[in-house]
Amino acid sequence: MSDEIYYSIALTRLTGVNHATLVQTYREMGSAEAVYEQTKDRIQWDDALHRAAAEMEFITKRGIQVLTLQDPAFPRRLSECQDAPIVLYYIGTADLNQLHIINIVGTRQCTSYGQDMIRRFVSDLKLMCPNVLIVSGLAYGVDICAHRQALEHGFETVGVLAHGLDQIYPNQHRATAAEMVKNGGLLTEYMSQTQALPNNFRQRNRIVAGLSDATILVESAYKGGGLITCRIAQEYGRDVFAFPGNVGMPYSEGCNRMIRNNTAALITSAHDFIESMGWEDRSKMADGKNKVVERELFVELTPEEQHVVDALTKTNDLQLNMISVQTNIPIGQLAALLFQLEMKGIVKAYAGGTYHLL
Repeated sequence: MSDEIYYSIALTRLTGVNHATLVQTYREMGSAEAVYEQTKDRIQWDDALHRAAAEMEFITKRGIQVLTLQDPAFPRRLSECQDAPIVLYYIGTADLNQLHIINIVGTRQCTSYGQDMIRRFVSDLKLMCPNVLIVSGLAYGVDICAHRQALEHGFETVGVLAHGLDQIYPNQHRATAAEMVKNGGLLTEYMSQTQALPNNFRQRNRIVAGLSDATILVESAYKGGGLITCRIAQEYGRDVFAFPGNVGMPYSEGCNRMIRNNTAALITSAHDFIESMGWEDRSKMADGKNKVVERELFVELTPEEQHVVDALTKTNDLQLNMISVQTNIPIGQLAALLFQLEMKGIVKAYAGGTYHLL
């Protein structure tokens, strides 16, 4: 590997200098090696260079790609940000500079509503605008749901980590991460042996935002990491969108507040998003929308089944007795209808006798 990578890694290890100053100095001098050569006191570099040498061995053994801020392969959208990382460690197949890149973020306590929004959005996006890189943070909830739906529908997806590439956090997502390396990638600014500390997640969010053309907030409490990503995206001049949620639901408060305050544009579908971004001509969008409608109408329903679906469309997540009241269908007959709808993949039964329209 090049001397520039060596000195760039070492530059990120200097102590006593804040990140913004390092980035500004790096940009002004044009390279990390130039910064080193212009430094009068070389003693502060000794530990940093020693650590950089060890990291060079690690990334060579693991086949990790190192992208410096001056590298043509460095994400150009991110490089435009004032506080961009000087070094990124990357393993994967996705082009980090492809034409369309979005991130999907939100709560770690993603509800069935949020999961459905992600599934429908990603599925319809594939029909209307298939060449999009989907970015998130590999965390619980919205993040992992976005990654898995992207993989399921044939999108490349990149996870931005809050630690080094010598580990996966949370450990439960290792299998998904391995699949992402083959169909997207894993990206971080942190060296190996860096633990997933709380502040690292906040720093990670700026990379998620900076990589992308747009941020999409699915569900969020009044406070949350997804809101931080949205705020950073706004500061970077990127588009921010949010799915609305039910009034009074805790994980809808953040989305609804952003929409109310005009800090996020309301979307209810992939069609809304693509139209707002201007990513496809109208003929392609119309064709994609027709395919979505055709797919939704493909499953044939009896009049009684349709009556149940209509009730759940108006008010989702109803218990059996409430569906019976709203449809005027006897409990025994209704249970059989709901079983048929489950078999057709239209509804899902949850604990407590609640039925959810997928």
